[in-house]
Amino acid sequence: MKFRTRSSAIIGTICLIGSLALGQASADEPTAPRPSAAEVVLTEVGTALNPIAGAAGPDGTVWIAERAGTVRVLGDQGLGEPVLDISDETTTDGERGLLGVAFDKDFAHFYISFTNLEGTSTIDEFAVQNGAIQPDTRRTVLTQTQPFENHNGGDIKFGPDGYLYIALGDGGSGGDPQGNGQNLDTLLGKILRIDPTGGEPYAIPADNPFVGDPNAKDEIWSYGLRNPWRFSFDSGTGDMLIGDVGQSEWEEIDWASANSGGGENYGWASMEGNHPFRGGTEPANHVPPVHEYDRNGLGCSVTGGFVYRGDAIPDLKGNYVYSDYCDGTIRTLKIENGAVTGQGDLGVNPGEVVSFVQGGDRELYVLTLGGSVSRIDAA
Repeated sequence: MKFRTRSSAIIGTICLIGSLALGQASADEPTAPRPSAAEVVLTEVGTALNPIAGAAGPDGTVWIAERAGTVRVLGDQGLGEPVLDISDETTTDGERGLLGVAFDKDFAHFYISFTNLEGTSTIDEFAVQNGAIQPDTRRTVLTQTQPFENHNGGDIKFGPDGYLYIALGDGGSGGDPQGNGQNLDTLLGKILRIDPTGGEPYAIPADNPFVGDPNAKDEIWSYGLRNPWRFSFDSGTGDMLIGDVGQSEWEEIDWASANSGGGENYGWASMEGNHPFRGGTEPANHVPPVHEYDRNGLGCSVTGGFVYRGDAIPDLKGNYVYSDYCDGTIRTLKIENGAVTGQGDLGVNPGEVVSFVQGGDRELYVLTLGGSVSRIDAA
């Protein structure tokens, strides 16, 4: 395990993947993480070239995306040969590349989220038969031009409702110069919710919060996000958790109940966490983060994770597991009724954590940009 200085961590972040996330604990939360009751180890199960995202696949498999554009399946002997290669269609400039992958609930379709050679965020769909991608069925579902090469977001997940949720950053640069976070007339700085098979190229769920509003995009589920690098749904409750990377001082984790009808405004760029950003005024409908942390320690870019619902580590059940790209320590939050009631430190640090993956058995894997694919196991 490698521990780095704050300065080298920040340089590594800028060079390799950019500002992914930031934060600090608020005053009404526990002030510092405590050693977790769960005792864990990291078991390396494979290595890859810049593994960036993953998803539970057919027949208990785990599929891993490499940033340069390949997708490989994790087996007993590690990662196999690529089952998909779009490396000639994307670029790793800035924070670009293949950034997200997802299966629908029946494993009938596989989706990829990537930036094309022009930097446009693109969601493509493939049919899946007998656990294999059918290349000839590929179609583009959604595109969004990007004004800058950072803050692409790019994570994609299917929610418990069967709809596809898409995370897009605010368009990049710094400080949201185009005001996209609070602008409901753009898809940038948002979480979107679409029905990818309900129309051509997709359908809008009728109960999306801004359907019928002439001043808002119907696809929007929630807004006011800077760079929602990784988000997930609690497989036990259906709650949504978002790791949103901060600008320069605060990293935040946002929470929404499974009962939410959407429409949450997480505040960017008027707010950075719980704090007005550059003299901004807190929106009246601001939904504050469930957790934030500052950059006084080694952290500088939050990596959102999952609520653990596996069986291998009973003491970890119900805890949200997350990390920070610059710090690398794997931490936990206990969240009850939308409030943090406890913080933990699992005592393991694999390095530059860029993503977590939840397998079909609900066990968790950790990906580092340096190449390791590790499973969180009981010690």
